[in-house]
Amino acid sequence: RHRRDNSSGFIPKCRACRRQAREHSGEGDHHEGLSSDEELTPTELDEFQKSKDNVLEDSRKIFEDVHADFCDIRKILLKFQEWKEKFPDSYCDAYISFCLPKLLNPLIRAHLISWNPLEQNFTELEEMPWFRAIEEFSDAENVSESK
Repeated sequence: RHRRDNSSGFIPKCRACRRQAREHSGEGDHHEGLSSDEELTPTELDEFQKSKDNVLEDSRKIFEDVHADFCDIRKILLKFQEWKEKFPDSYCDAYISFCLPKLLNPLIRAHLISWNPLEQNFTELEEMPWFRAIEEFSDAENVSESK
């Protein structure tokens, strides 16, 4: 897939437009570096929202053809927990603790596509279901290792 990257010319163009608007309005107390790039036009805001909505819509389709047992972090970790309990030697020999981050990475990234910590009412990472599932799995691992 090819992404269109408008970011390289977008911000300088906005800054130039704002500079011209300040010059025409006679606003003389502007200090370079103190302005905000949040000053987007309604058209730019609309384009951004449409682009964001498209990305979120596409992200919902990523795992649509995957069986729930293989795209639900809690279910995946449950399988590993069962493996560890039934075949501890095999589990240990497979170095699962090193493999899990790579295995879960795409699933976690898909969950984080819509996460924005800068929004007013964002969800803390620790409150997300996938995070709690990993935490519970880690706690279970630590308990079984200390036996």
